[in-house]
Amino acid sequence: MYTLNYMWYNLDMGVKKSKKVKGSKKSTKKEPFTIKKLFILLVKLFVAVLLFVLIINLYIYNFSKKYVYDDIDQVPYKYTAIVPGASVYVSGNVSDVLRDRIDGAVALIHNGQAEKFLVSGDHGTKEYDEVNATRKYVLKRELLPEEKIFMDHAGFSTYETMYRGRDVFCVTDCCVVTQKFHIYRSVYIARKLGLDAVGYIAPEKVYLGKRNHLLWNCREILARVKAFFDVTFHVKPTYLGEQIPVSGDGRKTWE
Repeated sequence: MYTLNYMWYNLDMGVKKSKKVKGSKKSTKKEPFTIKKLFILLVKLFVAVLLFVLIINLYIYNFSKKYVYDDIDQVPYKYTAIVPGASVYVSGNVSDVLRDRIDGAVALIHNGQAEKFLVSGDHGTKEYDEVNATRKYVLKRELLPEEKIFMDHAGFSTYETMYRGRDVFCVTDCCVVTQKFHIYRSVYIARKLGLDAVGYIAPEKVYLGKRNHLLWNCREILARVKAFFDVTFHVKPTYLGEQIPVSGDGRKTWE
């Protein structure tokens, strides 16, 4: 009798334990995707993008800074002085920004620190022409002999200016003359494309105001990111064309 009771007791306890184990399994339910979670995700994404942009900007600045000069007497000799295009007025006159770049490049040539003058800018339409406006400015003031002035009519961006400088005008070494906000990106692109390039910060003869400088620097933050991708993915310029070596006569590039 004792044995039967003991067996029955063990059987009963086993059933209870099995029921307990079976019932103890918790059902997992997915929590709903709330507005709060979406907000947190967007904040994380924004911070990640901000960090990425900051890292690229610091990288380009640190890469270029040792090749940038603000004292003209310290600029090493380079065969070509490159002037990246900038806006011109409806009248055809060069803007203050472009004028400062031109004057800086001319000063290098007069000092014997460069031989040729290459202006590269937007001449996409007859109505808007940065390069001929530059040529007329230089010739009107008799700043340089005609044969020293080369014109790149398809320099629609800084990247295209440097790319075409290398592949169309056969530039191997150069000094890029432009404003401080623009100089680090210009030198970065040029050197990444294989040019022995330095940069000279064009003296600002007419102060253009804090607002303009702030806008330029803000724009440049994103422009450096674009330059990084252009260089990384070897983007082709809009146009190339036949070679016109900068060692020759610049008048062959006039239109």
